[in-house]
Amino acid sequence: MANSAFLPTLSLFDIERAAQLIQQAYAPPTPNTSPDVLRRLQQELFEIQKRPEAWGLVVPLLEHQDQNVQFFGAHTAQVKIARDWDSFPPEQAQHLRELILQLSAHSLAIGRGKFILRKLFVALTSLALKLVPGRPSRWPDWILQSVTAFSTSGAASEHIHEFLAIVAEEISNADLLEPSKTQMQRTLMDATPMVIQAVTSSINPAPASIRPAEVQSALRCLQAWMPFLPTSDLTPLIPILINLLNPSFDDESIFVASSDALQEIMTKSALSDGSGSKTLTEPLLLWMDSVGSRVVEETSRTGVVGETSHSLCKLLVAFGDHSTLYVANNIASTTVVSPPVGKTQGQLVQNFLRLVLVYTGLLGHYGVDEEESEMTLGFWYLFQEALWSAENIVPEEGQDDEEKKRIMEAQIAEQAALGKAVYVELVQVLRRKVTFPGPGNGWSKDQVEKFQVYRRDVGDTLINAYYILQDDLLEYYVNDIAERLDKRQENDGWQDIEATLHCIQSVQEALDLERTPHLALSRLFSPEILGRLPSTGHDRIRRTALGVIGAYASWFATQPETSGLLMTVLGHVVLAITDSMLCLQGAIALRSLCDLNRKALAPHISAFAELHAGLERIPDSERGKVLQSIASVIQAMPPDQEIPPIEAIVNPIIAKLADALRSAPERPDDARTMATLQLEILSGVAKGLTRTMDVLTLLEESTESSTELELINHAREDARMVKLREQIFVVVRGIADLWSTDTDVGHALSDLLKSITCLPSDTTLITLPAGPLLELVCIAAQRRLTAAWLSLATILIAQLYPPSSSLTLKTGPLPGAQAVVANVLPVLLHCALGMLGQPDAMEANPDIVQEFFSCMDRVAKDFTSAFYNLPQGGLDALMDLAVRSLSLQERYSLVAASSFVSSLILQSSVLDELVQNKDQLLAAHGRALMRAVLVGFASVAPRSAVPNLIELLATLLGRPGDGAGRTGVWMREILFAEDFVPSKAGPDAKEKLIKAVLGSRSLKKTRDAANQFTLIARGLEGSSFGYASVSM
Repeated sequence: MANSAFLPTLSLFDIERAAQLIQQAYAPPTPNTSPDVLRRLQQELFEIQKRPEAWGLVVPLLEHQDQNVQFFGAHTAQVKIARDWDSFPPEQAQHLRELILQLSAHSLAIGRGKFILRKLFVALTSLALKLVPGRPSRWPDWILQSVTAFSTSGAASEHIHEFLAIVAEEISNADLLEPSKTQMQRTLMDATPMVIQAVTSSINPAPASIRPAEVQSALRCLQAWMPFLPTSDLTPLIPILINLLNPSFDDESIFVASSDALQEIMTKSALSDGSGSKTLTEPLLLWMDSVGSRVVEETSRTGVVGETSHSLCKLLVAFGDHSTLYVANNIASTTVVSPPVGKTQGQLVQNFLRLVLVYTGLLGHYGVDEEESEMTLGFWYLFQEALWSAENIVPEEGQDDEEKKRIMEAQIAEQAALGKAVYVELVQVLRRKVTFPGPGNGWSKDQVEKFQVYRRDVGDTLINAYYILQDDLLEYYVNDIAERLDKRQENDGWQDIEATLHCIQSVQEALDLERTPHLALSRLFSPEILGRLPSTGHDRIRRTALGVIGAYASWFATQPETSGLLMTVLGHVVLAITDSMLCLQGAIALRSLCDLNRKALAPHISAFAELHAGLERIPDSERGKVLQSIASVIQAMPPDQEIPPIEAIVNPIIAKLADALRSAPERPDDARTMATLQLEILSGVAKGLTRTMDVLTLLEESTESSTELELINHAREDARMVKLREQIFVVVRGIADLWSTDTDVGHALSDLLKSITCLPSDTTLITLPAGPLLELVCIAAQRRLTAAWLSLATILIAQLYPPSSSLTLKTGPLPGAQAVVANVLPVLLHCALGMLGQPDAMEANPDIVQEFFSCMDRVAKDFTSAFYNLPQGGLDALMDLAVRSLSLQERYSLVAASSFVSSLILQSSVLDELVQNKDQLLAAHGRALMRAVLVGFASVAPRSAVPNLIELLATLLGRPGDGAGRTGVWMREILFAEDFVPSKAGPDAKEKLIKAVLGSRSLKKTRDAANQFTLIARGLEGSSFGYASVSM
């Protein structure tokens, strides 16, 4: 055994105490073992490991009889090397290397447990990561030396493989700078011949002498080394691996291990880019044709997917990912692959596609009867993309142009026909696979949810199929439904038809509903099909049918009104709304139909009056959606004609809100619940009345939109609408006064105020002005400051300074906006100071801090002067709060505060009348802000927030190259002050930062200097993690 005298020596008592703690911590839990006791033991062990003397525990603990103690000894070696290497005497590194190597070899020789050996191998690799990098290297041949020592100790091949696998994994995951990483990888490359020899000798013996455990360990080792092996080393291994894909082996683990290795070659090796068609792709295609097909046939015959079959499915998927272009390019190829066999590339490719289709369409239901079908879905997306970009085979030399053209056209046609045929079969298979079982299936909730997720994934695959088949897919599915309806007997279930409807719904997003006729859809929504679906009971198919209608709602807008299809589906939807099991899907479908077909439905407003009259039969939870649907139709009417129906739907809501306020003293809970519901319903109405055009549409149709806005504004002046808006405001104010501190009411109020206020271009007949509502928000905030109220205040303040609807017109605040902001800003500031000024309040409420400074940022950008008109001391208190926020370790709070300060300074700089105010602001708070920024660089701020602090630093400096004045003095005083935050940045680093920043004439140089200082201060210089983190 190597000499360990160079390590610290511990007393026998300390060693025994450590062993006792380990045994207690790792002993099997008993009813009397509490989590607190375990945590205390583990913490005590952690503290022991941190001590410098812990190096002396390694050997004694490894010599202990208890395996848990031995493991902790190996673990201590690995931890000390990885974490405390800087404190280890460099002159003893050679002795430690010999000790860890011999401890590992000795442990192998005496047969210690595998988990102990793994930890020793990790410790050995950790040590190599410390000793190998450098010039000269202190351990250049460490892999060969280690393997030689292990072999000399009589280590089994499996242990050698295990060590080599750990070496590759640990080096791959090590956080090293490029020079060190390159040097470590060079040691791997030097060891590659030895690794290949070790693997080959274990996987290529005579069949009678194959040892499954040795094959598995060798192939796990091969997988770990895959990223480092050149193609020249991999290619000779491929035939050996394919030979091991023998389903006749008694031990299935050999097949699985070889399959895993081939999958790794196709996904993570030098061949993973799709190369190796002659050495990898075609040999595997030949194996699939001769051997793989037999495995699949057995699976199809028995209906059982065993371990070998499951592994084959994974191999097929990996092959599909690797060789997608080959498959697409050669699906119709007549080139012979192997003359003795006589199979063409096209035949082999078609056989592969057949095998994949078998697994895609395995009998049974995914998640209950089988787990493989979902694995193949991704291939069909890749194959569709590959078919679109497939290359055609170049005709042979000597053929004239006409002959070449004829051959190319024939190849393209055959390729397209074969690709289409594959996807035709795929859509048939997938329709069957998404079919729910009949009643009484006994599925658990988890199985149902898993199958529903699978159905959604199949829907994505069907989109790829649609790109190949186009309208043929829709036509097939619609014909399928029609045929099943024609053949249906009275007692038959609806599962198959429901599955087909699900498929049709899934491909909707791929269709161009405005430009293509889609005759199949006209048939689907006609009485021939939709009219024959059940109208009572059978919830699943009715729910899916409603989903189809909602998904294709925009298609009805492209159909002539004379078709009557829109009113047909509308009747189908309205019938479902009153059913408690379908009301949600029905209300969603109705909302989509009405929102996207407003103009077509406006002439039928009387039918919606009947729907409104029967509103009491609709569950409370869905009334908001129904009324939003009706409001969408109302919006399409001429503005002056909107008034009566708006009154009809809004007045009952106002009346119920007023009732809630009146009944609050006697029945507070019921009244609060009623108020919440009615606020949600009123929000839906406001959303429905809002036009669906976006800003670009408004710009394109500016003349028409301007005329419509004039008509809307004229209708708003109607006495009935004026009175209605006043009534809305009165009840909203009453509810805010009474229940603004209630969470549910607060959310409902917030949603309503967002819905019922808007920019001028989106004004409706019930839109309320932002100013008075902003004052209501302030009242609510005074009672209970929340992030929701602050977010709403930000939105309303933005509406007071709307963007221009023209690119040429200058924007400006609405009349009276300056006065409104001047009133609400002190209130919001007072609320924030009162709450966030408490000890630890900012740390405990990061959402409020973020939203508050986001609100202040909005004011700074639009109403900058309001800050300088705050009551005396107000701006100083706000800046003090901002400085405190810049010291928070929560990213979003810090970023919001930084953005606000930058906006205030920059906006004050561009307005001549505020330049003097800005100078006074910086004179009073500039040094504190600078200190917060520099302290943030050194340690406090999250690394991801450093770029924001750099922007603030540039703002404090002013124009590039103009920072040599007071900011330079501040930086020097702060960085060299005795109370500056402790960091690893010495005087040289600080001086370099000051010089670089003050002499910089560009933001980039300032950013680079600040980033470098941050890395040095945090001890991350030389770490790839550090460089990655500051560049985020």
